[in-house]
Amino acid sequence: MATFIICASILTAGSLFAQTPTPTMPPMKPELEARLRKLETELRCLVCQNQTLADSPAGLAGDLRREIRLLAESGKDNEEIKLHLKARYGDFVLYKPSVESKTWLLWFGPFVLLAGGAIITWRVTRRKIVAPVAGTEISTDERQRASKLLDE
Repeated sequence: MATFIICASILTAGSLFAQTPTPTMPPMKPELEARLRKLETELRCLVCQNQTLADSPAGLAGDLRREIRLLAESGKDNEEIKLHLKARYGDFVLYKPSVESKTWLLWFGPFVLLAGGAIITWRVTRRKIVAPVAGTEISTDERQRASKLLDE
């Protein structure tokens, strides 16, 4: 039993030393921290689906947050940081992609589909209102008989 406990302790201690240390960074100024928090809410985590960089617990998100901090501390503004990340990771990294010719479908596609559906619905309902229903037309004899019955 003592051998088992010693082996388990050695294995556990070995796994603790096997972890890579995370780099520690000095504390930020409050205004820089607030700026980066806002910027991180506008960026998408590359690992997690539909999660902002600020909300993601993924390791890659932590790496991106450190990279963003270094870029901000080097004097880049938010737009420059976004352009840097967009050039490196593509449009996917932006939570709200810019309106460009290649993103027109993304921005205007739902409105085009909605307008097309409204036009089709309007045409179908209008056609039903205007067109007489088959079998409801009456002949002149039937019309004369109906007027005689109404006169009586």
